Amino acid sequence: MSMEIEEEDSGETAPEMEAPGVSTVAIAVSGSRSSRHALKWALDKFVPGGRVLFRILHVRPPITMVPTPMGNYLPVSQVRDDVTSAYREELEWQARNMLLPYKKMCAQRQVEAEAVLLESDDVPAAISEEIDKFNIGKLVLGSSSRSIFRRKLKGSKTATKISECIPSFCTAYVVSKGKLSFVRSATSDACETPKTISSSTVSSPSSKSLSSAPSEWDDRNGTAAVLFRQSSLSSQRDHALANINRGATPSGSAGSEISYHADTTLKTNSHSITSVAQLSSSSSSGDSVYRSFRGDSFRDISDLQAAVSETATELKHSHDQDDLKLQIESMKVKLRHLQKLEVLGKIRHPHLLLLLGACPERGCVVYEYMANGSLDDALNHRRNGMPPLAWYDRIRVAWEVATAVAFLHSARPDPIIHRDLKPANILLDRNLSSKVGDVGLSTALLHHSGAGGGGGQQQSTMVRNTTPVGTFCYIDPEYQRTGAVSAKSDVYALGVVVLQLLTGRTSPLGLAHAVETALEEDGGDSFAEMLDATAGQWPPEEARELAALALRCAEMRRRDRPGLREHILPALERIKDIAARAARETKALLRTASSSAAPGHFLCPILQEIMEDPCVAADGYTYDRKAIETWVSMKDKSPMTNLRLPSKSLIPNHSLRSAIMDWSSKNR
Repeated sequence: MSMEIEEEDSGETAPEMEAPGVSTVAIAVSGSRSSRHALKWALDKFVPGGRVLFRILHVRPPITMVPTPMGNYLPVSQVRDDVTSAYREELEWQARNMLLPYKKMCAQRQVEAEAVLLESDDVPAAISEEIDKFNIGKLVLGSSSRSIFRRKLKGSKTATKISECIPSFCTAYVVSKGKLSFVRSATSDACETPKTISSSTVSSPSSKSLSSAPSEWDDRNGTAAVLFRQSSLSSQRDHALANINRGATPSGSAGSEISYHADTTLKTNSHSITSVAQLSSSSSSGDSVYRSFRGDSFRDISDLQAAVSETATELKHSHDQDDLKLQIESMKVKLRHLQKLEVLGKIRHPHLLLLLGACPERGCVVYEYMANGSLDDALNHRRNGMPPLAWYDRIRVAWEVATAVAFLHSARPDPIIHRDLKPANILLDRNLSSKVGDVGLSTALLHHSGAGGGGGQQQSTMVRNTTPVGTFCYIDPEYQRTGAVSAKSDVYALGVVVLQLLTGRTSPLGLAHAVETALEEDGGDSFAEMLDATAGQWPPEEARELAALALRCAEMRRRDRPGLREHILPALERIKDIAARAARETKALLRTASSSAAPGHFLCPILQEIMEDPCVAADGYTYDRKAIETWVSMKDKSPMTNLRLPSKSLIPNHSLRSAIMDWSSKNR
């Protein structure tokens, strides 16, 4: 028999008097195992005595703060109303889910139960007021080392607090590990006189507001009422892990691995859910994407949390560890998709791939179109028939990727680490400008700045003991060994990518050692032979400098790698400027060569080059816009007739421009 959670009326209502012959028992729950033990003890104790109504009470502080993805909290007054409402809705679902086991326990014993949430920052006072309002004669509390009642006391005695707060007509029972631990007997009569058991002393909690101690409250904030609900994901994580560990004990190491996967999954889930407040301060485009998928994301997260709970239950009765690991892995993939939407919806940079939309149901995202595919495709030009990248374009791509990664590392309040930088995730548009994609696997790390100014910011890794994420040969060796990721992990991958740009090799395996050996040989002939000849004539000094920089980035030890902003970007900037000058000279020669074969009316009379933006001047002739604008700024006579120009106005020649573009595309 299933029982629905009853709504509380927000208005003032008179207390409901219990029907004749019905005994009311209040159970104070916190979502922990001790609360279940307390409810089971109460069912065994009071149900055989006659008809009983159980009021399942839970107290939580008012919602005054809203969490952000980076782990801090924002006051409700600083967050939009729709974001607060969305956060509250998510907590309501968690509350319903948290109290369902208690309702089911009562339903199995055919006992009437009512779930009630009390919102207050004073736990004993809230429970006392509820007991006094409904004249409840019995109160059952669960007690354990992790209980909210013990943790908050910090050494004060339990008996004193409960005696001061709970009405004298109520008998308080404290249950620990399924056994009666303390009793405070009633000293006066009310609507009913409870049975008296030997007197002892118990204690009651003092409480704090959420704003002053959010972390202390977070692992016990579950509810089952409709009006107000809040529970912490850390509590759900602990509870799920406890269930998984208990069920997996006979399986040894396999059970431990399942527990690890569940812990990782729920941590990722927590990061996705708490993204609501941070997304509220994103750019207008990010807000649009967030609003479009907010409802779907909440629904997906709710389904995934329910699936985690079901998987933990199944694990108790199942010995098929492989199937359960596959289920957990599937949930991790879905949660990773939500994390990708969260990250991509907030970042904007010229060399980061732009998110256009997403489909949560299908688990896919829609990016802007990149006409020339990935850098990996460009390096495989012999196989796929693409034209090879020129050496100056490769140097520019290396600089563009470095600026994008530096932008992620400088994110505030915490840096974002890409973790999967490789040629396949670097895309090229129609102008061969590069953009870094697949930022969804990135990790936001807690940031600690060193004392004093100057120098680079010292970042300490906060992600440890985790399965390495990324692609083999691009993963930081220290990350593989220790599970600790930092900004220097992306520096390692950047070094490997630069070595591939220099050599044109598609496989990075053993590449750093081969380049280092070639550089150390006298004469440098071996290194010159390693450079990709299809990229053109590499400048020897700049190529060697770039290779040496890439090898420093690909050092095995993190401390031996250079800083991205302090050393890598300045060096790449200088080499990029040299490459840019060479690119301009090369393109000018190509334009001159192509101009000799172009139709005469495609050429600018001033420059004798193919016009990029043809315009008709006042003398009736067509010129390139930049050339004629420069001319009329210095002279007032026509370059063709040498007569005075009646005006300096220019009219775009769209038909000629279209013809030039069509001819250029056919002769490219």
